[in-house]
Amino acid sequence: MNARKPGKPAKKYSQAARLHDVIRILEHRYGATVEELVDECQVTRRTVYRDLTAIEDAGYPLVKELQDSGEVLYRFVAGFKQLPPITFTLEELMTLYLCRGQLSFLQGTPFQDDLDAVFARLRSGLPPRSVAHLERIAEAGSSKIQGFRDYTNQRTILNCLRQALLKQQRCRMIYAPARREASEYIFDPYTLLFYNSSLYLGGYVHNRKALRLFLVDRIESLVATEERFEVPEDYTPSQLTGAAFGLNDEGPERQLDLLFAAPIAHLIRERIWHPQQVLEEQEDGSLRLQFTAAGDTEILSWLNSLIPHVQILGPASLRQIFLQALRKTLHESELFPE
Repeated sequence: MNARKPGKPAKKYSQAARLHDVIRILEHRYGATVEELVDECQVTRRTVYRDLTAIEDAGYPLVKELQDSGEVLYRFVAGFKQLPPITFTLEELMTLYLCRGQLSFLQGTPFQDDLDAVFARLRSGLPPRSVAHLERIAEAGSSKIQGFRDYTNQRTILNCLRQALLKQQRCRMIYAPARREASEYIFDPYTLLFYNSSLYLGGYVHNRKALRLFLVDRIESLVATEERFEVPEDYTPSQLTGAAFGLNDEGPERQLDLLFAAPIAHLIRERIWHPQQVLEEQEDGSLRLQFTAAGDTEILSWLNSLIPHVQILGPASLRQIFLQALRKTLHESELFPE
């Protein structure tokens, strides 16, 4: 027979990762039967037998024991310990699952496959009776992310990019900015950056002789070359964003002076919006916030979400841009009445 249990989808991770799981199961549970390995690894019996042969060929002291039930138990000889045990407290496991939930926007990427393999290894180190409790721990921390991107179509590019980042390989990249023609870049990838449920790639562009940041969604093709590069010792990811309020360091730095009305003052007070921010409580319950940053588009997007409870006290140039956008919106609303 060469079939999995009904309803069990095949695992989508590499043979190396699966062998690691089988080894841990055999170490931590005083052995396992083929049926148990089929159920745990969610692969066929043929695959399990092939993995057991590969483990034995690699020099692991694998032995077989016939049980009273007629099943064969596979285990390592007594005293053998190839891999040190990895143990976690319940609190640590809950934190790991909480962090995993925050990365749900990686769905469709090879990074999601890696996460699945990591958590499969966690489960493989536990006896069957503990797996149910582990799933309960997973439900103790949850997340909700709205508007995340689907990277399924970028899987090939992300696979290549992951290797280029690990091996520090120079790349040839075709990138299409929004509403512009695509261009080719000779690029040294330094950093994969997560922001607002999106993936960005940062590094040095030889065509421009400068650091640049690219939205992964707009990479049309990426090929890693055999040429290697070194990341400068003084490089930090913060150099990619400069003085930006969010991610895009566009336009001049502005000394922002903002006033938030009492109904939303608590929302502003509860977060750190900028490392050098200055907060000043007002007698009427409003809150004044001051900091210096660049990136008009992201600053205005944030302020627009807080209308009508925000005032731009300064600078006057930003207040003028803000008002012009409001007038334009009101004018277009009059052109299209209900």
